[in-house]
Amino acid sequence: MKLLLLALAFGTLLAAGCNTIHGMGQDIERGGEATQDAADAVQRSR
Repeated sequence: MKLLLLALAFGTLLAAGCNTIHGMGQDIERGGEATQDAADAVQRSR
């Protein structure tokens, strides 16, 4: 019984961690896109 509870707790933490890492990746991607857009705007203004 204790092993089952431990496995369920570990699975829950693992799933929460994956969502956090996925969200962080999306934030980094949006930041990169914003930087690229700014660089493109500077190139167009020259």
